[in-house]
Amino acid sequence: MKNEKVYDLIVIGGGAAGMMAAIVAAREKRSVLLLEKLSQIGAKLKATGGGRCNLTNTLENEEFMAKFGRNGRFMQDALKQFDYKALTHFFKEIGVETHAPDGFRVFPTSHSSSTIIEALLSEMQRLGIEILTSQKVQKILHIDNCISGVETEKQIFHAKNVVVATGGLGYPTLGAEGDGHEMARELGHKVTELYPAMMPLHTRERWVENCRADTIPKVELRVAMKKHSKLRADGDLIFTKSGIRGPVVLDAARDLTPLLEKYGEVPILLNLTKGMNEEQILNHLKSEAAKNQHVTMLELVSTLLPVPLSNELCKLSEVDPLLTYGKISGAKRAKLVELLAWTPLTITGHDGFKMAMITRGGIELKEIDPKTMQSKILNGLYFCGEIMNLDGPCGGYNLQWSFASGALAGRLKS
Repeated sequence: MKNEKVYDLIVIGGGAAGMMAAIVAAREKRSVLLLEKLSQIGAKLKATGGGRCNLTNTLENEEFMAKFGRNGRFMQDALKQFDYKALTHFFKEIGVETHAPDGFRVFPTSHSSSTIIEALLSEMQRLGIEILTSQKVQKILHIDNCISGVETEKQIFHAKNVVVATGGLGYPTLGAEGDGHEMARELGHKVTELYPAMMPLHTRERWVENCRADTIPKVELRVAMKKHSKLRADGDLIFTKSGIRGPVVLDAARDLTPLLEKYGEVPILLNLTKGMNEEQILNHLKSEAAKNQHVTMLELVSTLLPVPLSNELCKLSEVDPLLTYGKISGAKRAKLVELLAWTPLTITGHDGFKMAMITRGGIELKEIDPKTMQSKILNGLYFCGEIMNLDGPCGGYNLQWSFASGALAGRLKS
């Protein structure tokens, strides 16, 4: 079936980037059609931040871009026009109040992603954006080097501009299938290797499952490989039945999943004692032992860490947890202190894209104009959000990038 209407813009994908692109274009009096393959828009956005929706953060642009690594400078033009201040102002305009309870991460005051989705949907309806759900785009159409429309399973739609905002491969149950990457390839774009990122990790060590009850705050994670020793992350950590999760793991996973594919396993070191070094840990244990000569090693270590974890580290260092400090040999005390300062684990795998919040990799940035988000291969073709080869850590980085790149793409060059 053929729809004879010609739109100024067709947006493929009803996530954060796609909705923002549609809104910005419609505010500039463009006729906009948004196509979403699921039965409702914003499915992945709804799950963001455990449903609390960490929209952005309060970093200035230079520091923000640095968190994305060597590709971060690509964001410069998008952020210049739509940084965190512009984003929070935009949401205030459409009736959503935001705040940063910790001075860094920005949330809607409702702490509900539903608030965000409802406001975006209401604004799109106000602007007269046509929204069609359950419409899977199969092909982007073009005549010579100019966009002419899209073809879905059901019909053909005409437009001289198309924004592809289909996201990555993370959370396939929420619609991520990589179809946008495939369409980009068919149009001549290069797509880099794709890896799952922001996800729990599996470890070879089985003792971790005995420590599942507690969250360990302010953990530093380092890669224990000489060639990759600069890779590190900080944040809270949670032990699981099969490994580790938590913010520090989500951030580290961005770098670890490519290494896992290359090496099969990755050794890491964890500082679980809020940055204390061996000397500080030893002095702390001595001081606590001096206060009470009957205190056990388990009780001593438990002044630093939860009891289950303390018990496991005592076992690993062959320290009897029920003996007192004075009855432990110097060699075993030294081993325990070393383990407390840097606890080794071996990362052996993960659950793939089904548990990945984001995707590392995507459409090659060299083929996209950072000033407009337009393809350098086809006129009228734009990309925004996670589909591109750009990903950041936890803390509102990826959503800010989705909104900023969507806003820039929606301005359209033609």
